[in-house]
Amino acid sequence: MTDSSSHVRTNIAALLAILTLSATTMVWLFWHFPLITTVATVAILAGLGVCARLARLTDADMTELQRRKQSV
Repeated sequence: MTDSSSHVRTNIAALLAILTLSATTMVWLFWHFPLITTVATVAILAGLGVCARLARLTDADMTELQRRKQSV
């Protein structure tokens, strides 16, 4: 039981450390290079949005294929 709780605490500490490092890096970059950071952030978020739409489209196609296989 103690191994499990220490493992959970370690995972939470690692997550918080990664989030803190990420936020600090983003603030530093934005402070020193505001325009480039803004453009890069918007481009990355747009890319993720495109990936999410493509994933939805391919998921819908796979569902239709599975339905056709079941009906045959």
